[in-house]
Amino acid sequence: MNAPVNPQELALQTVEFKLDGKTIVAYDGETILKAAKRHGVDIPHLCFKDGYRPDGNCRACVVEINGERTLAPSCCRAATAGMEVKANSERALKSQKLVLEMLLSDMPDEGYKWVGDSDAERERQQHGELSEWASRLDVSVRPELKALRRHQPPADLSHPAMAVNLDACIQCNRCVRACREEQVNDVIGYAMRGAHSEIVFDLNDPMGTSTCVACGECIQACPTGALMPKTHIGSQAVDRKVDSVCPFCGVGCQITYNVKDEKIVSVDGRDGPANHSRLCVKGRFGFDYVHNPQRLTKPLIRKPGVAKDEHSIESAGKNPEDWSEVFREATWEEALDLAAGKLKALRDQHGKKTLAGFGSAKGSNEEAYLFQKLVRTGFGSNNVDHCTRLCHASSVAALLEGVGSGAVSNQVNDIEHSGLILVIGSNPTANHPVAATWMKNAAKNGTKIVLADPRVTDIGKHAWRTLQFKPDTDVAMLNAMIYTVIEEGLCDQHFIAQRASNFEALKENVKGYSPEAMAPICGVPAATLREVAREFAKSKASMILWGMGVSQHVHGTDNARCLIALVSITGQIGKPGSGLHPLRGQNNVQGASDAGLIPMMFPNYQRVDNAQAHEWFEKFWNTPLDKKPGYTVVEIMHKITAPDSDPDKIRGMYIMGENPAMSDPDLNHARHALASLDHLVVQDIFMTETAWLADVILPASAWPEKTGTVTNTDRMVQLGKRALNPPGDAKPDLWIIQELAKRIGLQWGYQGEECGVAEVYDEMRRAMHAVINGITWDRLQRESCVTYPCLSEDDPGQPIVFDESFPTADGKVKLVPADIIPANERPDTEYPFVLITGRQLEHWHTGSMTRRAGVLDAIEPMATASMCGEDMAKLGLNPGDVITVKSRRGEVGIHVRRDDGTPSGAVFMPFAYYEAAANLMTNPALDPFGKIPEFKYCAVAIHKGGKPAQHIGYDLTVNDAMLIQ
Repeated sequence: MNAPVNPQELALQTVEFKLDGKTIVAYDGETILKAAKRHGVDIPHLCFKDGYRPDGNCRACVVEINGERTLAPSCCRAATAGMEVKANSERALKSQKLVLEMLLSDMPDEGYKWVGDSDAERERQQHGELSEWASRLDVSVRPELKALRRHQPPADLSHPAMAVNLDACIQCNRCVRACREEQVNDVIGYAMRGAHSEIVFDLNDPMGTSTCVACGECIQACPTGALMPKTHIGSQAVDRKVDSVCPFCGVGCQITYNVKDEKIVSVDGRDGPANHSRLCVKGRFGFDYVHNPQRLTKPLIRKPGVAKDEHSIESAGKNPEDWSEVFREATWEEALDLAAGKLKALRDQHGKKTLAGFGSAKGSNEEAYLFQKLVRTGFGSNNVDHCTRLCHASSVAALLEGVGSGAVSNQVNDIEHSGLILVIGSNPTANHPVAATWMKNAAKNGTKIVLADPRVTDIGKHAWRTLQFKPDTDVAMLNAMIYTVIEEGLCDQHFIAQRASNFEALKENVKGYSPEAMAPICGVPAATLREVAREFAKSKASMILWGMGVSQHVHGTDNARCLIALVSITGQIGKPGSGLHPLRGQNNVQGASDAGLIPMMFPNYQRVDNAQAHEWFEKFWNTPLDKKPGYTVVEIMHKITAPDSDPDKIRGMYIMGENPAMSDPDLNHARHALASLDHLVVQDIFMTETAWLADVILPASAWPEKTGTVTNTDRMVQLGKRALNPPGDAKPDLWIIQELAKRIGLQWGYQGEECGVAEVYDEMRRAMHAVINGITWDRLQRESCVTYPCLSEDDPGQPIVFDESFPTADGKVKLVPADIIPANERPDTEYPFVLITGRQLEHWHTGSMTRRAGVLDAIEPMATASMCGEDMAKLGLNPGDVITVKSRRGEVGIHVRRDDGTPSGAVFMPFAYYEAAANLMTNPALDPFGKIPEFKYCAVAIHKGGKPAQHIGYDLTVNDAMLIQ
């Protein structure tokens, strides 16, 4: 195999050429336009965009090259040694100006890209980049050309988020490349010929009825305003631009807020290492939730005599005006005194185990660190957890056991170096859309995608092979692949001998798992299992990316153990394009877990029952600490309803930014437990389902209203900056945590701006010195993003880990055999279907944010359950019919949607809809290792008919109405 080319060596290969009489240096293969730009020479260009494939169709960038008869487009012509180029010759300038003039002549009188409010600014820049270049080259349009202006097509305003103004289109094809080559959505095309040529969506459909997924890459690419966010129709002047990080999924896209009149009017993608300017529909259009009229703006206290009725969540609980029937407004002083005073009284009366806290993966690292410190040092126990218990706890358990670290081995975009990627139990186009673009790009460049999932999702369109295995048969399928690798002599014997332990036990265990024996169990042909296993082992580099479809089972830890074994025995870890990557669901699940927001671990995954770690943190925090692991999310719900005689009965809780009344399994039980608490303090930005059961509600800050760090799925610590102030009397989360800590008796003294965020970060950095010691606050201010492990300030960070050893006791990966363990609950004659839950593209987590975003709720306003056409026909169902889905724990009425990617015998439901809460039905049975519930599998019955609950929206403003028309 040829040695990989070092990019640094490539960068050193240069050529010299002359540009307008001056000798300049270009990198080998670099275009004239890029080389000129690096040397401070601007050449007009419109169809060219950094990061995109050059197209050369607008001809605004033409230059004269000595010895050549025709002018050459500088955007797609590579510089060569000795070439003499004239960008400012009379001939080149005349052609450049003519192109700009002819394009301007077709433009509408009123533009779409104003960036200023003065007449001069409007005149110069109303057509964006076209007007800007025309101004710089002093181009004006002759009246005779304007008289020949093309017929101006009407605007297409059919999409909730974007306006199509083809009267401003210059047919530069940037939008086509954005859609087809960057995002690989294949919606935008270029149709017809000659004067009739135009940009089209699908088969010339209106944009709003096309297959567009609203990523907005096209509007970010458009140079003239032919494609625009609807919020930008009119003046484009903004008061300020603020750099931050997207607060939705774990990809960690870098963004820039455009703020006008103290509102976020639009969002642009930044060239961050995880996204390179790309965004999805949530990241681009999902930020108006911060301005939603349902925001909590004053502290609230439950009125005397108003009982906590868990059933009120589904009645008064969704109308924003009904809070006054249950709560009264209070001052911060009164609310904080009551919140902390009753928690402290319960602790002092019933013992330190009586309190628990749920932190948030939607906030910052600093908030997560301070929250878990409050619970451990103030409440006095380790009863602290967050949504990782509902996402990847089993993955982390297996990774800590096997490789000694819960973090990913390689970053997502490292798949460009892969020969094969196995995507299992994940729907990346919906859950991690920007990460999915890297997968689709890789597939276009020859990487083989294997999709392994009970559901065939959109990424399947790009897959080399699809393993649609039966739900709950992950171990059978994966063990069959491990069997094949071993039986056919495809193991990396050197890797196994030098870097793995317990191989013989694994080899012995899989002897009964041949593909031929497992095919009837998992539903995948034996030949296909063998083919995929061979390709995985033989590929130059193979990577596994997985999601909650792997982890949310009673055997989730075993599923992950099999994945670890598969990459290990094939030597597919510790090198570019290989390894293990559990895709994190929320924006800061990785960071919150790193910071210690889990019951059995101090920061940086140091076990609380490890004597050395325990002693270190007692000295570090100068406080005695509990030596026993705390209870997890689901266990806490059981401890709330424990008898009074139980010394560990939980009576009081502090919940920050989590919504267990929607996210926990068996919601009827979870809601009953929350309603049974003696005292519940909820800190949030909306009146969530959980907040309706609180005694005290503390109005907090949304992500754009705070400064702090988050850590994405790629182990990148990234800095987000505050763009807005919280509304009304709402306060920053860090301030609230510190005020509660003070009233509980803790002597904290964080100083500085933004509630001492830099000081809190520095303390967290010292607590996690083994991995982020080199990532100082000052460095983040300069660089915005640094990957860990990073042990010194001159350490660039390590995007690939485990290249030489594993952070285990012996430095080796531990191979752990796994056997088939059936789901806790199987289908039967009474409940013959399997319920699979998950997310969808437009909505996220429990929907408390995205369903209050106008564009997102307009695109997907209704809860639906997906079934295949075969099952629908058997039940006499048509798309849109109402069905009742019922398990042993609850039932919902919901509209049905046809999706032939859903297997026969299964129904898929998203869990973001309060009016059709999927978790009313899910099974709380736990994985014994990760303590994660079995969200992905429970038995249900489906009947035609029923009554779906209604979605009670908020009153639309004029702008909202414009967005969703």
